[in-house]
This record gives sequence, C-alpha cells and structure tokens, in this order.
Amino acid sequence: MSAFIHWKIILSASSVLVAFGCWKLGARVWRQLRSPLRALPGPKGTSWIYGNMGDIFNAENSVLHEQWVKEYGTTLKYKGFFYTDRLFTMDTRALNHVLTHSSDYQKPSQVRYNLSRILGEGVLFVEGAQHRQQRRIMNPAFGPAQIRALTDIFFSKSIKLRDVWSTMTASSEHAIRIDVMGWLSKMTLDVIGLAGFNYEFDALNSNEKPNELNQAFSVMFSAGQRVSLLPILKAWIPLLRWIPSDRDRKIDMAQNTMNRIGRQLLSDAKAAITASYGGGLIEKSSLQGRDLLSLLVRANMATDIPESQKISDEDVLAQVPTFLVAGHETTSTATTWALYALCLRPDIQTKLREELLTVETDTPSMDELMALPYLDAVVRETLRVHAPVPSTVRIAMKDDILPLDTPFTDKYGVVHTGIKISKGDPIFIPILAINRSEAIWGTDAKEFNPDRWTSLPEVASQVPGVWGHLLTFLGGPRACIGYRFSLVEMKALLFTLLRAFEFELAVPASDIGKKSTIVQRPILLSDPENKNQLPLLVKPYRRP
Repeated sequence: MSAFIHWKIILSASSVLVAFGCWKLGARVWRQLRSPLRALPGPKGTSWIYGNMGDIFNAENSVLHEQWVKEYGTTLKYKGFFYTDRLFTMDTRALNHVLTHSSDYQKPSQVRYNLSRILGEGVLFVEGAQHRQQRRIMNPAFGPAQIRALTDIFFSKSIKLRDVWSTMTASSEHAIRIDVMGWLSKMTLDVIGLAGFNYEFDALNSNEKPNELNQAFSVMFSAGQRVSLLPILKAWIPLLRWIPSDRDRKIDMAQNTMNRIGRQLLSDAKAAITASYGGGLIEKSSLQGRDLLSLLVRANMATDIPESQKISDEDVLAQVPTFLVAGHETTSTATTWALYALCLRPDIQTKLREELLTVETDTPSMDELMALPYLDAVVRETLRVHAPVPSTVRIAMKDDILPLDTPFTDKYGVVHTGIKISKGDPIFIPILAINRSEAIWGTDAKEFNPDRWTSLPEVASQVPGVWGHLLTFLGGPRACIGYRFSLVEMKALLFTLLRAFEFELAVPASDIGKKSTIVQRPILLSDPENKNQLPLLVKPYRRP
C-alpha cells in the first residue's frame, strides 16, 4: 500500500509539472502570435532553446549587432531563449524612453532570479519602491565628496600593485610576461573591500592564502560566469528550482559564508558608530565616514531620518555582494582593456605617459587627477570602445508605444513612426553597439582615438547615458550608482602604472578575443580552456 501511495504521489506531481509546462508553453505561443514584434524584420534563431542567444554570447564585440543592422535596419527583432521574440533597436529616442521610464521597463524576472541567486537583493536587482528606497539612502555614499575621501585608498592599492610588479620585473633585464587582468582584479578586490565595508582582502599579497570571504566571492562569481541549460530552465520554470544541483550547493555555501561575515561587519559598524557618538543622538548632517557600509549604517541609525526612509538590515547586507561585483570586476576589466588599447597604440601610450609625468606627486588629489585632459580622453575612449558590460535587457510591464527618431519599415512594407510594445515584450539595450555606432561616432567609430573627445559629433549628445554621452553606465533612474567611484579608481590605476611601466602585447593581437557572460573579458583564442586573461610584456619605464 505504501509503495502504491508513493507512486501515486510521484505520478500526481509529474502530472502537475507536465500541466504547468503545457500551460507555460501555450501561454508563450499565444503571446507570440499576438505580439506586435511579429511584424519586425530580423534574423532566424539558430536554436529552439537558445534562439540567437548563443550567437550573441559568442560574438566578438558588437560585430553581430552591426551585421543585423546592415541587413535588417536599426529596429528589428531577434530570438531569445525558447525562441521568444525580443526587440532590438539602435534608435536613441526609443532607448531613452525605456531607460527613463524604469518602472515600466524592468529587468526580466528570469534575469533577476539568476543574478539575485549570486548577488542577492541589492540595489542592482530590486525594482519599484524597494529600489527607490535603497537608492535614496545610498546616493550620498557615491557623491563627489565621498569619492574624494576614498581616493587615497585607490592610490594606496595602485601603488601596492606597482610595487609588486616592480619586484617581479627587477629580476630580469628584459620585459617579463604578466597576466595583467588577474592582478588588476586582485587590486580592485582589495579596493572594494576597504572602500566598500572596511574589510582587508589582502588579495595583492600573493604569499597569503585567500581568506574566507575572498574564496566565497570567487565561488559566486565563477558560478555567474558559466552559462548552462539547467539554470536557464530554473529561471523560466520555478518548479524546477526544487531540483538540487552542484552549482546550487556551492552557491548556497558561499552565500552562507558571505552572510555570516556580512552580519559581523554590520554588527561591527553599528558598534563603532554607537561608541563614537557616546550614546547621543545621531543626526544626518553629522554623518561622516569612509567605507560605504558604514555610511549606510550611519544613515540607518540617524535619529532625524524617518523610519520610512530607512532600509532594513537585510537590505544593507544585500549590498555586500553587489558592491563586490559591481565595484570590482567591471573596473578591473575596463582597466585591462585600457592597457590592451594602449599596447595597440604605443604612440597614445607615450603621449599619455608624458602628461602623467608632469604631475610631481605619486598621490594627486581627486581634483588634480580629474583635471588631466588626456587621461580623461583615454578613459572615455576605453569605456566607449571596450564597455565592460556589452548589453542588457528590459521587459515591458505594460502595453506601450516607443517613440522613434528614425521611422522603420516592417517586413510587410509598412512604415512606422513608433514601436508597438505588448506587456511582457523584452527590449534589448545594445550598449556596445550604440557606443561604436558609425551613425553616431563617424566612420572611425570602431577605432581607438582619444582625440575624438576634443570635438564630438553633435548627434552624440542624443545618447541617453548618465556620463560621457555613452551607454556604458546606462541612464535614467537606474543608471550606475557607482560610476564616479569606478572612474576615479580607473584613473588612479592608469596614472600609477603608466608612470612606472611600459606595456606591450605578449601574444599577437589576432590571438586576443572577447568572451561575454555578464562582463566581457579577454581570452586567448589559442587557449583551449578559454581562460580569461591578458598577458602583456611589462618593463620598468626609465626616464630619459
């Protein structure tokens, strides 16, 4: 009898799963048949499961998107996971509408599920009122005054990296091969540890074993970089999330470690703040601090801020993995691509170094650093040509019509001055394709040319980005909250390293490719394991 009941339960559960799957499939087919995106031209999918997504992940830079635009025009559709239609548009007016109406165009629930498994419910992934509340209390922590206070951390860790490389190169009369991407990642991890929550990763100390939080972060980030079928299916079919996997087990263990250490850091910050104020009233105007976590805790503890404007301890803790990824990997990747670009153009490398050597100190202030015009142009051009995050996606939360600067013709020959959108339609944001668009930047759009920033095309002002007429940091209410942090840190790194070293490629340029998951990082095409790396030949710079 017990065996009969056991099989009856299994069959019932299986029937529910099959019924749910059929319902989801039917709903998807019905929505596809009704979607106004059906009329758009576009490429056929190469897989019924992955659509065109495999092509997008494997494409070099924005080459695939540029091919689509040449063949189908600036507004088209492509196939997403499970062959669903997605809107792709290069029209800056339409993209501005999507980015500025962030409540109407949110991150897809599938994306939020997969990324929140790794990064938690931080400011990057929450939506609606929860996002507005987190953002409101976090904004002061990323203002100019706070970044100015963190600049010495950027330089101290940049100088430590410089000294490590100086030791490595001192033993050779010739340039030595260094994987600069790996070292830059260690440096930015050390920076976000101290600047983010007053925690010393000590990643640049190669003699020390990675500490517990460092190891947990490595597990989480590695999991986020791997794209496989089961996590995709779990994102689309919630019932499958009950199926255990080795990936889930590792993520859960790493999350437990990060939460435990995060709670201790939170407790320490509260205790330090209470002690510093001697039990008196804590006012918002008196809030001073250096690391971002302490600033959030101080704001939460302020007695002159209404409770309704504060965030919970859980929301504060959720920012720890968010700080780690958003404040670490993107900056190290962008700096890696800057060194790559400077290797391809040694004349630009020399010109930049000459400007940097005019500064008499190794540790200029933030204002002095930001006043260097050619450094600024090199950073802008790097973030244009080599945006670390090449694209993102939003989903329509209601029916809408996207306004257009440029009308398009659908596959039936009808001209449209707007794009009809149905609730649930995904919209692709082609960050890198916009940054490298010849229609915006001219015929040399794909070339690395910092001099272009002395006289920009007028049309560049239409790009709806929060900084530099670029989409690199997005725009609107959900623009990157930490863009100032990233810019100053990247400039401090380049300032320190270019004054000390000369760089050349250690392999032919044709062997260097790009691999995308969340962040687009370099690989060696000759490496069968496709390991992320950028080997350069590094030698000390000798002043004439």
